[in-house]
Amino acid sequence: MAPTRSLAAITGASSGIGAAFARELAARGSDLILVARRTDRLESLARELAERHGTKAEFITADLTLDADLARVAERLHGADLDFLVNNAGFGAGGMFATTDFAGQEGMHRLHILATLRLTHAVLGRMVVRGSGAVINVASVAGFLISPGAVGYGASKSWINTFTEGIWLELKGARSPVRVQALCPGYTYSEFHDVAHLDRGKLAPKSWWCSAEDVVAESLAGLERNRIFVIPGFRYRALVAIVSRIPRPLRRALLLAASRRSGRIRAAAPAKA
Repeated sequence: MAPTRSLAAITGASSGIGAAFARELAARGSDLILVARRTDRLESLARELAERHGTKAEFITADLTLDADLARVAERLHGADLDFLVNNAGFGAGGMFATTDFAGQEGMHRLHILATLRLTHAVLGRMVVRGSGAVINVASVAGFLISPGAVGYGASKSWINTFTEGIWLELKGARSPVRVQALCPGYTYSEFHDVAHLDRGKLAPKSWWCSAEDVVAESLAGLERNRIFVIPGFRYRALVAIVSRIPRPLRRALLLAASRRSGRIRAAAPAKA
């Protein structure tokens, strides 16, 4: 009798870290439920994984910022015996909060917070009853920092960190073997920065950029050790460790100075008479 294959669901699966998770989990013997907005990308990935690994890959075209699409995906995942859920879908909406487009901020928070909240709840109960499973919530190094010019992004990723740590404590307290992780990458080669119209060369030196495949490898290695936070790359682990030890008043002063030099904070326009 053939061994039962595991089943993983991945949001934001059409590119970047999501697609890298899909390829790695398929290589490890998982069937997949792939969720993203672009049907053509999902079809192509599902076909690739079927040909390469014999993977059964169902795909769901959905925009998780929309209530109806989120409800549809949550219902599908609730009815599945998932071994893995990777809440990866996300995007960045920058600019000074007072003047940035609100629709972008709202959509970002819906995706990072409400979608993560609802889909985690949809699968976690069955995992706990079954006594197995794992949820990986893709946060960011930005969740440990305050970044003027991108405060909504950092705040929503900080929420993911706090949410995931709280669930980890609940599971630990209940002696459940179900695992949860906040994956906190730094700059990663993907379409994320293209969508946000950001010049990679101006953001960080090449040595600070990670591949999506390396991020996924560190995530899954950390999951085996039941680590709550996984920060890929020694530079980012050092950065978070150093920043966490700087007193808040000094940290704020340093952030203000850096943001003004970079142009991410601009002086307010004078009021018209």
